[in-house]
Amino acid sequence: MIPGAPGTTTTMLPASEAAKIYQTNYVRNSRAIGVLWAIFTILFAIVNVVCFIQPYWIGDGMDTPQAGYFGLFHYCIGNGLSRDLTCQGSFTEFSTIPSGAFKAASFFIGMSMVLVISCIGCFALFFFCRTGTVYKICGWMQLAAGRRLRSEHMWCGLIAHSVKCSAGPLAVYPNTA
Repeated sequence: MIPGAPGTTTTMLPASEAAKIYQTNYVRNSRAIGVLWAIFTILFAIVNVVCFIQPYWIGDGMDTPQAGYFGLFHYCIGNGLSRDLTCQGSFTEFSTIPSGAFKAASFFIGMSMVLVISCIGCFALFFFCRTGTVYKICGWMQLAAGRRLRSEHMWCGLIAHSVKCSAGPLAVYPNTA
């Protein structure tokens, strides 16, 4: 017999049984999406932390007049005579960051990192709160973290503008080029 063919009768599931089947599929799919969201949030946090603590973003090359490199809040300068580098800058001492654009970029990427890490901590709320509530809290936190990264990218554009290629990558720092 072919279901739906003329002359055959098909029986439908009662509404309560169909609802149970849909409920089971919905819960299974929502858990899978939640696990994927948690995995991608952890990966996003790893990338965010690495970008924040990376000691150098731009380094010296064959064409630069001076050895050294710099990151968001840490920079190292060589004297040209030896391979030793003098490093300065710390995020805990905000005044050691020499440029306003670097200070702003450090602040925004730091805020993004804190938001993403606290979002991972909020995943523990799954044990105490309703699932939808936790998704909303974490979603808003991740949206705010993404906006902080977007603000950081704007400041990085200003940073790239302030780095003069002819003087080398360390021209943005005073008394280095």
